[in-house]
Amino acid sequence: MRHETHGLRHTQAKWTICLLALFLMIAMMGSLATGPIGISVPEFLMAYSQQLLAGSTAAPETISIRDWIVVVEIRLPRILLGALVGAALAVSGAVMQGLFRNPLADPGIVGVSAGAGLGAVCMIVLGSTILSPVMGILGIYALPLAAFGGGAVTTWLLYRIGTQSGITSVATLLLAGIALGSLAGAFTGLLVYMADDQQLRDLTFWGLGSLAGATWTKVLAAGPIIAVSLIFMRLLANGLNGLMLGEASAGHIGIRIQRLKNICIVLVAASTGASVAVSGGIGFVGIVVPHLLRLSIGPDHRYLLPASALLGASLLIFADAISRTIVAPAELPIGILTAFFGAPFFLWLLLRKRGLVGV
Repeated sequence: MRHETHGLRHTQAKWTICLLALFLMIAMMGSLATGPIGISVPEFLMAYSQQLLAGSTAAPETISIRDWIVVVEIRLPRILLGALVGAALAVSGAVMQGLFRNPLADPGIVGVSAGAGLGAVCMIVLGSTILSPVMGILGIYALPLAAFGGGAVTTWLLYRIGTQSGITSVATLLLAGIALGSLAGAFTGLLVYMADDQQLRDLTFWGLGSLAGATWTKVLAAGPIIAVSLIFMRLLANGLNGLMLGEASAGHIGIRIQRLKNICIVLVAASTGASVAVSGGIGFVGIVVPHLLRLSIGPDHRYLLPASALLGASLLIFADAISRTIVAPAELPIGILTAFFGAPFFLWLLLRKRGLVGV
């Protein structure tokens, strides 16, 4: 009976992943057609496919230059960047929750995003002065790598403070995250105070997060870092599954605990840092998505991690489409939407853990 239940859960998880992949495709097509300029996505894709089959990558003659620019130069990079950022934040949340063995862990809540933001703001404000040699060497990768450094230091400090004798205290974890996030915010505020008018305009979207500045350059800068991090995080599934048994039991079955922790910290910092560098602070994706999926497909990270990537990407694309239509012609920052829905969910999760609300 137990074996049959286990097999049923695996089948359900596989079907869920297939449905999430379909949902992601629908979200991308819908977002591509959403905006003040109406565009028929099927006609656009058909015309461009015929052009590719003919051996040309230029704009088809049947598509106006305006529609071509809107789709290829504005909406497409924005959709791809949203998918990358959403997947990175959701999978990072799932990995952190597996590492700390607690569903309350999330890059935004525990200060990792704030640390990554501090690294990126340092590069924006100081990149033309004392950090100009670094900017010259790293080029378009300077910003995501600086954010990665800030996120890595914050994650390492968080783990060192929140874990003692191999046991992670949830209360210490949350309090340390609040303290580290506040400290990073204080340094960020100091740098913003030092910034000039041009830099202040560049820093405007950091407060609430947005994909409004999406370009192919940002996709090329953050995309490889996020993609590599997601691939390697998927390879950690068996180790995270073993860690659910406790560190002592995981060590007995051959898992190298400290190595697993170090890899998790580096990958979470890399994916979160690259995401924050191109989209600013978008919160609650990393806590809502993995927890919802655990309720439906279970805690097996072999399925939880790819499902989190698909659902995180879909939700952020969907949220971005809402953000640019709900107050049109203006644009609502995505961070407001994610906080509006994510904060009540987080409060519900806290109350549920304390037994004050039902399942």
